[in-house]
Amino acid sequence: MYTISGHHHISMLAKNGKRTNEFYETVLGMRRVKKTVNQDDPSMYHLFYGDRTGSPGTGLTFFEMPYAGVTHRGTNAITRIGLVVSSEESLSFWKQRFAKYEVPFIEGEYAKRRALLFEDEDGLQLALQVEPDARLEHWEAWADSEVPEAYQIKGMGTIEMQVRRLYKLERTLTELFGYNVERLSNTELLFRTGKGTIFGEILALEIEGPSERPGRGSIHHLAIRVKDEEELSYWDEQIRRRGFQTTGILERFYFKSLYFRESNGIMFELATDGPGFTIDSDVETLGQRLDLPPFLEDRRAEIESNLSPLD
Repeated sequence: MYTISGHHHISMLAKNGKRTNEFYETVLGMRRVKKTVNQDDPSMYHLFYGDRTGSPGTGLTFFEMPYAGVTHRGTNAITRIGLVVSSEESLSFWKQRFAKYEVPFIEGEYAKRRALLFEDEDGLQLALQVEPDARLEHWEAWADSEVPEAYQIKGMGTIEMQVRRLYKLERTLTELFGYNVERLSNTELLFRTGKGTIFGEILALEIEGPSERPGRGSIHHLAIRVKDEEELSYWDEQIRRRGFQTTGILERFYFKSLYFRESNGIMFELATDGPGFTIDSDVETLGQRLDLPPFLEDRRAEIESNLSPLD
């Protein structure tokens, strides 16, 4: 019996890659570990940020879409990303840093933990949340970050989803994937993977009303972790048995994955832990050049001519 070990990465829509890069690398102190393109539409950047190597559970990824309109908030959407810091002292550091870079924030709670709620330049909703001494087993500090190691983001924490039919999402997460559930209220559930850590939490809220109309600052999908292709094949079969359609297993070069939508329309990806971002780069130069998967390499000149510089 296989189990989901936590989050893998999460992917968003951004209007301007250069501005996104400045926010996540400079302000948040995350490392750009991969500068590549959307494999399904290589006219746009696909940018990955995380810890030193972009290890599973740390990855925030962005598709640059210069013509993306405003997101019209609504239900049946992934609506906020928790980013984990490992001490109360960290919040004091981050309040000062946000003041320095003129990032508005609200101090409060998120998923029952102290947090700073804020947004990026596109209106993506984020939260720095405290989980004392939390650390992914494979997390590595980025030595060149402006943020001291003690205060660096330790990975993706609680992911918020708003859905019209909460019981349908609950069924999928508990009966299919084996998440545990804590009922916070009749309209609010907190899901955890079998490991029970913050690095696999999903906070689900039942919200009526129109569905979100995505644009810049919206969240495209959440990817959850599987060990390897054997596990991915197992989950592909289990998902199909539940009556969902999947994409089948896709070769993404840095990992293998599959996608499906649960009954409210939320898109999930299942992604393997490996081979990782060092398959075509050494650790010291990750994210510096435009990396392309082999099937796009012969189009490099054409692809580069359509992309704007980030640095």
